[in-house]
Amino acid sequence: MKGNSAQGQFLRLNRMTGWIVGLIACTVYILTMEPTGSFWDCGEFIASCDKLQIPHPPGAPLFILLGRFFIILFGDNPHNAARAVNFMSAMASGLSILFLFWTITHFARKLTSNTFTILSTGVVGALAYTFCDSFWYSAVEGEVYASSAFFTAIVFWAILKWEQNADKPGADKWLIFIFYMMGLSIGVHLLNLLTIPAIVMVYYFKRYRPTAWGTTAAFFIGCTITGFVQKFVIQYTIKGAGAFDIFFVNSLDLPFFSGFATFFVLLAIAFIAGIRWAVKHNKYYLKIGLWSAAFMLLGYSTYFTTMIRSNADTPVDMFNVDSPVSLVGYLSRDQYGDWPILYGPDFTDQPPTIEDGDQYTKGARQYEIAGKKYAQDWGHTPSAHLFPRMWNSDNTRSEVDTYRRFSGMDQDDQPTMANNIKYFLSYQTNWMYLRYFMWNFAGKQNDLQGYGNPRDSNWVSGISFVDNLLYGDQSKMPDTAHKNNKSYNRLYMLPLVLGLLGCFVQYRRCRRDALVTGLLFFFTGLAIVIYLNQAGLQPRERDYAFAGSFYVFAIWIGLGVIGVQQLIRRLTPRISPSAATWSAAIGCLLAVPLLMASQEWDDHDRSKKTLARDLAVDYLESCPPNAVLFSFEDNDTYPIWYAQEVEGIRPDVRVIINTLSGADWLINQLRYKINKAGPVDVLFSPEEILGDRKNIVYFTDRIPGFNKDNYYDLYDTFKTVVAKDDPRFMLTSESGMAFNALPVRKFSVPVDARQVLANGTVHPGEHVVPQLNLDISAQKNYLLKNELTMLAIIAANKWQRPICFTSTQELNQLGLGKYVRSRGMTYQLTPVDDSRVDNDVAYKNIMTKFQYGHAGTPGVYFDEENRRRLNLIKLTHADIANSLAAAGRKEDARRVLENYDRNVDAGNFPYGMTSNLGNMDNSVSFYFLETCYAAGDDALAAKVAASVKKDLLQQMQYYQSRGESMTDEQLAISAQQALQRKPNNLSEKQQEFAQDILSSYEMLLRIAQLERQYKASLSKPSM
Repeated sequence: MKGNSAQGQFLRLNRMTGWIVGLIACTVYILTMEPTGSFWDCGEFIASCDKLQIPHPPGAPLFILLGRFFIILFGDNPHNAARAVNFMSAMASGLSILFLFWTITHFARKLTSNTFTILSTGVVGALAYTFCDSFWYSAVEGEVYASSAFFTAIVFWAILKWEQNADKPGADKWLIFIFYMMGLSIGVHLLNLLTIPAIVMVYYFKRYRPTAWGTTAAFFIGCTITGFVQKFVIQYTIKGAGAFDIFFVNSLDLPFFSGFATFFVLLAIAFIAGIRWAVKHNKYYLKIGLWSAAFMLLGYSTYFTTMIRSNADTPVDMFNVDSPVSLVGYLSRDQYGDWPILYGPDFTDQPPTIEDGDQYTKGARQYEIAGKKYAQDWGHTPSAHLFPRMWNSDNTRSEVDTYRRFSGMDQDDQPTMANNIKYFLSYQTNWMYLRYFMWNFAGKQNDLQGYGNPRDSNWVSGISFVDNLLYGDQSKMPDTAHKNNKSYNRLYMLPLVLGLLGCFVQYRRCRRDALVTGLLFFFTGLAIVIYLNQAGLQPRERDYAFAGSFYVFAIWIGLGVIGVQQLIRRLTPRISPSAATWSAAIGCLLAVPLLMASQEWDDHDRSKKTLARDLAVDYLESCPPNAVLFSFEDNDTYPIWYAQEVEGIRPDVRVIINTLSGADWLINQLRYKINKAGPVDVLFSPEEILGDRKNIVYFTDRIPGFNKDNYYDLYDTFKTVVAKDDPRFMLTSESGMAFNALPVRKFSVPVDARQVLANGTVHPGEHVVPQLNLDISAQKNYLLKNELTMLAIIAANKWQRPICFTSTQELNQLGLGKYVRSRGMTYQLTPVDDSRVDNDVAYKNIMTKFQYGHAGTPGVYFDEENRRRLNLIKLTHADIANSLAAAGRKEDARRVLENYDRNVDAGNFPYGMTSNLGNMDNSVSFYFLETCYAAGDDALAAKVAASVKKDLLQQMQYYQSRGESMTDEQLAISAQQALQRKPNNLSEKQQEFAQDILSSYEMLLRIAQLERQYKASLSKPSM
C-alpha cells in the first residue's frame, strides 16, 4: 500500500510539473510569435488554411484542416487568421515540450528513485529544448515543422507508455494508437516516420530477451518498416488507386474516382478479412500488424480533402491535384526532381534519361496521355559508385564549385571516392548538420548565412580562447556581425557538456535506453543528411530539418542533471544527498535553460514584426488596377498570397509565379477568374501546352523563310510557328524526340497609342513607341516553358491589362528590360523607351501606401532574409528619389529619402551593415548615399556616410587581422590581383575575403570622393 501511495504521488507530481513546464513553453511561444505571415512558406500555408487550399507538394492536408479550425476559434476574422495559425504552432510546440518532459522523466526513473531529481531532469531538459534556437524558430510561425514536432513527441512518448504498461491487458492498443498518429502526421510532414526504428527497438527490448543478433535484426526490421511505409503505404497505395481509376474511366467508361473508390473499398475488405482470419487462427502479431496498418491508412486519408478542394479550383492550387493520378505526382514531389542516395555518378557524368511510363492528365471525359514520364538512370554512368555524394553536374547554385571547395579538389581534378567522403564529412555532415547542432548547444556567431568562411554563421562558444583558435580574433569582427548582431548567442558550450554527460550516464547505466535514444538521434540527424545528399549553396539555412535530433539531445541534457549530482557528491563527499540534489538541479537550470533564454530571446522575439505582410502590401499597392503581376521568388509570392487571400488586399491583381508558369496546370489556372482578378489570355490552348509539350523551344537558323535581322510579330509567330506543332517548325533529337523551334530571336509587340493613353499605361505628353522591339539575348539557346508563357501572355494581352513584375532580373535576356519602369516596388511594362521611373505615380505610392513591417519601432529584430527585403525597400526609395532629383524635384526626392529613414530605425537595420555576399548591404546604402547628395540632403547623407564608413573600416581592420599587416591600399591591390588569379600579397586566410576587401576599399574611396565633390559643388557660386 505504501508503495502504491508513493507511486501515485509521483505520478501526480509528474503530471502537474509536466503541465507547468508545457504552460511555460506555450507562454514563451505565444509572447514571441509573429502576428502575421512570415517569409518562406508561411504565407502560402496560412492562405491555404484560411480557405482550405492546396499548398506545394507533397502537401499538408491535416495541417490545413487544423489551421482552419484554429482560424474559426479566433473568430474567422481576416486580421486574426495568421495569428490563429501561428498560435496553433505555438501550442503544438508547447505540447511537444510537455511530452518531452514526460519522456525525460520516464528515462530518469530507470536511473534514480529520487522524485525531485527525476522531476528536475524533466524541467531542465524540456526547458532547454524550449529555448533551443532551431525549435524556437519554427514554434512561432505558421509552418508545418512545429506540428510535425508535436507528432514526433507524442509518438515517442506513446511507445514509452506502452513500455510501462506492456505487461497489462490491452497494452498493445498503444501500438495501434502510434500508427494512427503516424498516419495523421503524414498529413503534416514525413519526419515523424523516422521514429519507427527506435520504436521497434523499444518493442524488441521489452518483449524479447535481447541478443546481439536479435538487436541487429530488430534494427533492420525497423528500417524495413520505415521504407515500407514511405514507399508502399504513402506512394504505392495511391499509385494503385490511380491505376484503378485510369482503368475504370478509360476502359470501363465509368466516372472519375470510381476506380479510386473501388480500390479503397477492396482494400478495406481485405483488411477486415485479414483481421477476422488472424483472430480466428489466433495469429496475434498479424492482427496487431493489420490493425496498425489500417489505422495508419485511416490517418493518411486526410489527403482525400486535397482532391476535393482542388476540384473546387481554389486560388492557391499547387499542382492541381484534381484526380488520383495527379495525387500520385503530388505526393512523389515530381516537380522537384530526384537524386541518388546509395548508388550513382559523380558530377563529371551526365546520367542518361530513361522513359518511366506514360504521363496522364485528367481530360473532359477520360484520362489523356500528356507525354512520357522520364527519370534519371543514376546507375548506368561510367563513374557510378556506392555512396555518391558529388552527383549534380549543374552549377546554377554553385554545385560543382561547392564540391571542389569542400572536397579540396583543384579545378581540373577528377573526383575520387576519397573526395566524395571528404565532401560528405566537411560539407554535408559538418557544415550542414554539426554546425546547426552546435548553434543550439554551444553558441552562434551571427545570422549571416555562411558558406564556409570564418566570419559568417559559424558555431561559437563565447569562450574567447576557443573561438579565436577556430576563427581568428573575434574581437576584430565588425560590430554588425558580432556584438551588435542579436544572433550572437554565447552558451559557453554548457548545454553541450550537460547533454554529453547525460548521454554518458544513460549509456553506463541503461544501455538499452541509450541505444533507443541513440537510434532516434541518428535517424533524425545524420540519416537525414545521408538521404538529402545536399548539393551546392542552399537558398536558406536548413537547421529546422534536424530539430528532431536536437529533441533527443535535450533528453540527454535532462539526464545530465543526474550526472552533475553524482559529480557533486564525488567531489564534495561531505555534502548531504539533498544538498547535492538541489545544487545540481538549480545549477543546471541556471547554467542551461535560463542562459539559453537570456541569450536567445532577442533574436527569437517576432511579436512586433510584420515585414512579410507589409512587403506584400508594397508590391500590390505599386500595381495599377486589374494588373497581371509576375513574381519570381518564394519570398515575394507567398506573402502576396497571404495579403490577397487572407486580408483581401488588392484581390484585383492576378499573380503569376514565373518559376511555375512552365507547368500546364498553372497555365490552365490562368484561364479562369480568381477573386476579383479576371482570367488571363495565355495564347496557347490547353492541348498545346499539355504535359511536357513546349517545355523547351530551341532557337535555330535551319528553318528557311525567315530573316534573322527582321522583327516578327510576337503573337503571330507564336501562333503560327510554336502553337500548332507544325513539322516544318520542329527539331528532332538523336533519340527521336521532337522539339518546337523558333527561327528568329527578334520579335515585335505592336502598341495602340490611344489605348495605352486611355488606360493610363502612359501619361499625356509621353512619347509612345509604335512597337516594342524585343531582342532575345544571343546567349540564350532556347526558351523554357515559363519564359514562353510570359512572352505569350504579353503578346496576347494587347495592352488591355497592365503587366507588372516584382523584379527586372529575368527580363533583360528576353529584351523586356528597357520597356519597364518602376511604380514603387513593381515594374510595369510600358511602351516608352528607357523611362526607369514613373515619378508621379511612384512618389504617391511610396509616400502614401508603403508599409515597413514596424521597422521604425526600436528593438524589433530583422534576420538576414528580412534585411534582404528591407534592402529592396531601401533600393526602391533610392531609385525613385534619384529619378526625382534628376527631374529637378529635389524637395520631393528628399521627402522620399527621409520617409525611409523615418520608418526604418537605424538600430534595427543600420545603413552600414556587414553582409555575406560581397558587401551587398553597404552597396545599396552607398547608392542611397549618392542619392542623398543628388537630392541635397546634407544631414541624411552625413548619417548614412558615417554608418557605412564605420562598418567598412571595421571590416578592413578585421581583414588586416587575418594576415600580415598591410596598408589599406596594399590590401586592395592584393585583393585585385587575387581576383584576377595573379600572384598577390594576401595571406591564405585573407584570400577568402578578397572580393570583400576590394569592395570595401573601393567603397571607402568612392565615399571620400563623393564628399569632396559635394563640398566642391557647394562652394561654387550659383548662376
